[in-house]
Amino acid sequence: MPIRRVPGTEVDYHLVLFDEDGQERAEDGDERASKALLEQAGQGVTDIFVTSHGWQGDIPAAIRQYDKWIGAVARQQRDRDRIREVAPDFKALLVGVHWPSLPWGVEDTGAALLGGEDTGGGTIVDVDEFAVEAALDPAQLVSLYAPRIGDTPETRMALTTIVTAGADPQVGAQVRSGELPPALRTAYRMLFEQAGVGSDGAVAAPGADQPGFDPAASIKEWTGAGATPGEGALLGWFDDAIDEVKQIKDTLLIPVRQVSFWRMKRRARTVGETGVHDLLADLMAAAPSARVHIMGHSFGCIVVSAAIAGPKSGDSFGSPLPRPVDAVFLVQGAMSLWSYADRVPFEPRLPGYFRRLIEDPAAIRGPLVTTRSSFDTAVGKFYPLGAGVSGDVLLGAEPPKYGGIGTFGIMGTADGEADNVDVQAETAEYGFRPGPIYNVDASRVIRNGGGPVGAHNDISHDEIAHLLWQAVTGSVVG
Repeated sequence: MPIRRVPGTEVDYHLVLFDEDGQERAEDGDERASKALLEQAGQGVTDIFVTSHGWQGDIPAAIRQYDKWIGAVARQQRDRDRIREVAPDFKALLVGVHWPSLPWGVEDTGAALLGGEDTGGGTIVDVDEFAVEAALDPAQLVSLYAPRIGDTPETRMALTTIVTAGADPQVGAQVRSGELPPALRTAYRMLFEQAGVGSDGAVAAPGADQPGFDPAASIKEWTGAGATPGEGALLGWFDDAIDEVKQIKDTLLIPVRQVSFWRMKRRARTVGETGVHDLLADLMAAAPSARVHIMGHSFGCIVVSAAIAGPKSGDSFGSPLPRPVDAVFLVQGAMSLWSYADRVPFEPRLPGYFRRLIEDPAAIRGPLVTTRSSFDTAVGKFYPLGAGVSGDVLLGAEPPKYGGIGTFGIMGTADGEADNVDVQAETAEYGFRPGPIYNVDASRVIRNGGGPVGAHNDISHDEIAHLLWQAVTGSVVG
């Protein structure tokens, strides 16, 4: 399915599939979607749009998201007319990339913690994956999680130890008291080693940008174990009305989900800096004068940022693109708020991992626009908890050490680099121009959704699509 038409429109987009290592997957035999894509890019295209989804269960789910998002972009006739006023020869080429992103979901049910199922009528149904997992036996749970962490004999051995431990009443008593038996501590440590993610701090590469792995502390934070009366448990564990064996099984999976979360951030970076980076370079070569506009959602913001950067060699990115990209749009980014920071306001006070992209000579030529929403539970609550940090650093007047762009926008930039604005109607003129970062509070629009993700997927609105067009127009005028 290299080319797909958005239902109800005359708009086509190319779908390019990558595996977890960033290698493009063949469609029919040895034929790859990028072959037809590159041929079309050389036929007078002036503007190339490349989009990455975030956490989606499978290829059909990615297609549903692209159909809905690109459909919203296509609806903005006023913006389409405007772009032809400033660029009369405007001819667009649309690309959606798919990467296997299954951190906390079950592919055959469409579940994913930052995913959710679009029913096609504009309603997003967020699957309760905790309930899905509760129905699985230990062997099924091992088969579910092993591929997400690193499917090795060591991984499966560790997972088996973890998912079977809940049946032991002695283990349950220890977990309730905040302790972990030695066998479980060893199993969690083995999982962390097999995942190969690292824990190098807030300005490290995505996937290693967490403080460290402490399974006992993670369990305490997520469950609310030891909370003072009235605080309650974050996810309802240790409620006497719930079956105790089920409670302990769910509880012991918390650090497993955490390692899976880190592994998925690393995968997003890997896919971006290899396959998607190479695709951008090939598109620029095939269309030497075309502008290139980038959009990412959720973990897709890591994918597209890494695609612009390319693989890192030592302290620098060693394979720059032939020329800068133009507009960049990061929607409800499940990536560190310090990713583009000039210098983080805590030790070791280093620049953010992707800071190099906006420094001279910049790899982003046009506006860099983000959205954030207070109704995005996935990024606002589960992203920092997935990073393994305690509640006392999640809230407060100052931006936290570990948090997501989809909640705070891009933080830590130099004076004058970032503007904070509110989302406006789809007829508004924002005046975006090349150079600055624009953090758009879209809480008024991105607000619908329930379950553990909140409004994380509620992005296909006219006002949000208009933001992309404003960024594109600003890059053309600039």
